[in-house]
Parts: sequence; structure tokens; C-alpha cells
Amino acid sequence: MAEISLENVRKEFAAGVVAVDDVSMTIGDGEFMVLVGPSGCGKTTLLRAIGGLEKVSGGRILLGDRDVTKLAPAARDLAMVFQNYALYPHMTVRQNLGYALRVRKTPKNEIAARTETVAKLLGLDDLLDRRPGALSGGQQQRVAMGRAIIREPAAFLMDEPLSNLDAKLRVGMRTSLQQLHTRLGTTTVYVTHDQVEAMTLGQRVAVMRDGLLQQVDSPQRLYDDPANVFVAAFIGSPSMNLVEAMLTDDAVAIGSLTLPLDRASRPAAATDGKVVLGIRPEAFEDAAFADGSLPQFEARVAVVEELGSDAFVFFELDVEPIVIEAAQSDVADEDGSMLTGSERGLFVARVNPKTKAAVGETLRLSVDPTGFYFFSPDGGESLRNRAAAAVTAG
Repeated sequence: MAEISLENVRKEFAAGVVAVDDVSMTIGDGEFMVLVGPSGCGKTTLLRAIGGLEKVSGGRILLGDRDVTKLAPAARDLAMVFQNYALYPHMTVRQNLGYALRVRKTPKNEIAARTETVAKLLGLDDLLDRRPGALSGGQQQRVAMGRAIIREPAAFLMDEPLSNLDAKLRVGMRTSLQQLHTRLGTTTVYVTHDQVEAMTLGQRVAVMRDGLLQQVDSPQRLYDDPANVFVAAFIGSPSMNLVEAMLTDDAVAIGSLTLPLDRASRPAAATDGKVVLGIRPEAFEDAAFADGSLPQFEARVAVVEELGSDAFVFFELDVEPIVIEAAQSDVADEDGSMLTGSERGLFVARVNPKTKAAVGETLRLSVDPTGFYFFSPDGGESLRNRAAAAVTAG
């Protein structure tokens, strides 16, 4: 195991395309770190740079006390697991697992012992004499992981290893990965574009956008205290509702809707005037099931999604919607525009599954102001974080 340190890492491709821009962070010894962000944000390029598959344009990469920036991939003692399984089709599972050890001329008895141990660890005991063509997708992915584990590397680098699996199998494999990391304790850097996968797997998560590191923190801290409006929109499913609002001393106005605001809900750094207001779906509730002291308003229901344990109600407000570029939105198409083509804002509320909400009808909703987030309308930084930074600096 080893600590991985990135110091001002930069990767620039031909024609001046900057894929990774001045990234600095430390991945602790034995930590499971997830790099997450939309396609093209630089997360895979950064992972490949750590592995030595991409030469960096600037900065340093350290593995423990070793500067590995200019070392070849084979000299870094890292094992990579890719999206495609890359198994040898003519070899059995046993031969695939032990291949890296045979190349290193490891003694046969040690190869056999380590193969049996890894196979048992991954539940591949009964599959050792099968070839990849006779395995399911999940089994093939376990063999690919076993081939990395058997090497006993200083760290694992995983590039979207579950993306080829169906949804149910991905959930099961996420659980297996967590259990595996608990047992092995090997430093792991894991790349995904799926924020749910990032939140469930990572001990810490690094959110990237346009080659820049936006925030590195525990999953719950990213959710509770996003550094900026991009992180707020990207982390959470369904996404945070975002809208331009006007803030006064005791209220916040969203178009024609005015909601009271006590001082406990108002960030100290915010001044009266225009802000970007963020509201998580769970801050709303069907008024029939809510605390009667909370502010309430009426909204026209556009869509109802009933999921058994939850119900999501999409409703319209007479305001212009804010869509963050490259944010994972349940209601936006590839160019970021609303699927409905409506000029009204479409918001989502997570409500009691016993709601009587119906499409086309009006629903009375309550909202908890303590769940409001405020962001700068200029740079998009969190006003809550700005206040905390000011206190720390003082």
C-alpha cells in the first residue's frame, strides 16, 4: 500500500487542449478515492497519468516517497482495471488470474496458492477451469479484478470497471468492491461518471470539471456543503433545484413566490439582492404530510414518478430555469435544455409516497427553509462556504 500525492499535475494535448489543469491532492495510504465528473472533465486522463499511461505536461506524481512522474507504467507497481475486461479468451480463469505472476517468473507453487486465494476471495472457486466466453459479464469483471489483486500492487487504479454491467449487477458489484476494499485495505483510485456510484463507494470523492478539481471531500460533506453551484447540481439524485432569486433580510423571492426566511436559514455572507438559490428535493413535502408551521405554496404538477418507497413530483413555477452545463439532470437533454420546451422552471420534490398528486392538478407543497443553499450569481461559489472561510481566516 502507498500514499499517492499529486502536485500541480497538468496534462496538455496537441492544439493546446488542457485535459488536467493544476491538480493537487493527496490520496491517503489505504484510502478509496473516487474521481467523478461528466464526460470530458479529465478524470480518466488524470488516472492514466497516475498509472504512467499518459506523460504529464507539468507537476509531480509521488507514490509514497518515490517520485514516479517519469517512470514507465511497469516500474510504478500499480494495477489497473479497465472498463473492458481484456481477458485472454483462449485461457481459463485460472490461467488469466496467474498470467501476471507467470510473466514475473514467480514459482509455480506460489502462483497456484495465490490463484486459489484470490479465486476464493472473489467467489470464482468453481469457475477456474472455464474460459471467458463461458462467463457472465459480472464474472468476467471479477476475473479482471482478480488479475489485478493477485499482483499485490501498491495501489489499484480502476477506470469505470462496472459501466458494462446491467443496473442490478452494478449495485451488487459495488457492494462487493466495498467489502473487498475493507478486506484488502489497498489504496484505490476509482473513476466514474456516475455520482451515485461515487457516493456509495468513495471514502472521499474528488469532483472534476473541465480539467479542474472542484472539491474533494467525504460523500456526505459534498452533499451537505457543496463548494459551488456545479458540485451542488452534480451531486445528488435527483439533482438540486436551482433558480435565480432575490434575497431580503427576512425572505427570499422566486419569481412571484415569496418564502419567509429566518436568520438561521440565511448565510451570514449573503447580502440582500440577487442570489442563486438551491433546494434539495427532500426539502419539499406534500403539505398534507408536513409540519404545518413550514411555509406552503401551490404548484401545478407536471410529472409524478412513483417508486414505491418514494414519490417524485415535478412541478412548475413561473421562473426561468437554471441548468448547469454537464450536470446530471433528470429533466434536461444533451444540450442542457428542458425536455418540455417550457419557459417555466421545472422543479422536483421528494414527497411521501402516499401523496395524492396528479398530473395537471394543483398540489399544495411545504418547504423547509433550513434546507436552502445560496450561491453567488457571479462565480457560483457557495455563500455558506465563503462565510466559513472568512471565520477560519479570522
